[in-house]
Amino acid sequence: MKKRFFALLLVIVLMTSVFVGCTQQPKESNDALVGEGEIDKETQDKNEQEKVEPVDIKKVFVSPQWVKSVIDGGQEESKNYIVLEASWGTANDSPDYNTGHLPGTVHVDIASIEGEPYWNLKSPEEVEQAMLDLGITKDTTVILYGSDPSGTARVAYAYIWAGVENVKILDGSLNAWTKAGYELETTANAPTPATEFGAVVPANPEYWLSIEDAAKKLEGDPNFKLVSIRSYKEFNGETSGYSYIDKGGEPKGAVWGKGGSDPYHMEDYVHEDGTYITMDEMKELWKDLDFTLENELSFYCGTGWRASIPFLIMYENGYTNMNMYDGGWYQWQMNDNLPVQVGDPATDQVKYTTVGDLPNDKAAK
Repeated sequence: MKKRFFALLLVIVLMTSVFVGCTQQPKESNDALVGEGEIDKETQDKNEQEKVEPVDIKKVFVSPQWVKSVIDGGQEESKNYIVLEASWGTANDSPDYNTGHLPGTVHVDIASIEGEPYWNLKSPEEVEQAMLDLGITKDTTVILYGSDPSGTARVAYAYIWAGVENVKILDGSLNAWTKAGYELETTANAPTPATEFGAVVPANPEYWLSIEDAAKKLEGDPNFKLVSIRSYKEFNGETSGYSYIDKGGEPKGAVWGKGGSDPYHMEDYVHEDGTYITMDEMKELWKDLDFTLENELSFYCGTGWRASIPFLIMYENGYTNMNMYDGGWYQWQMNDNLPVQVGDPATDQVKYTTVGDLPNDKAAK
């Protein structure tokens, strides 16, 4: 009797255990749903990444989302790519590279594409070799960013002139990348050199104007406008803008295209968050100035950095009636016989003379 009782009790206990076990199943199922939710989120993130649309090959300024999609392999036309952090000097001289950069980023020295005596672009052979050392060919998607928007633009312009067909700038630079929630790395990355560029450098020589041709066009071509992308104090000759340039003024016939407060800031062309202005914003900026989009425009500044920005904005938007007078004021003021203006030609306060007659007291303090 006792055995039967205990046997019956054991059966009840076992059944209760099974029942209790069954009542736990929703919790296990709920845990599984959480897991599935995580997978769904990963899938959703991946799908969002895949939804980043391709951009035109001539589009220069791109979003961090597009750059991330390239790094993640989501842009078929940009499988062959390199991300470059552009700044002056070595990676150790960079304000950002060693403290954090985009995954896989290689440092590029801006001096690799320009040099003395005038800080014009280097010879085609030198620029080509500098690109090959970085593994860049004409078919490489080059993505640039840097702490100086003008310096970054300078390198982008040089590569386009040379013949790289797909040159991009991360709009907003490192700040835009981190604001988008993307991670940085501190690992130093070395490039894999290339042996053949794939085109004759420069492939786009029409984007570069010599000092000789600039002077001739100013004298004899009424549709030609030499556009100064400098601060107003530089444009009217109050200062050269630079500690190493003693003379102030502009080439005779130059027109002002605005710039910023000094040679190292470009408030008129770069927003506070580091993104570049759009073509529509640039049209608004230029609406009351002494040139139009119908003119042949040649941009210049001190040594070519700032002038690269409006060039790239026009290039991105399909304009072909523009180039860069590369030598800028730096090269112009080295020739005593060249004509200059001191003051704003749009006012009565302007003087025309030659470089040799300019005073040597306009260096920035």
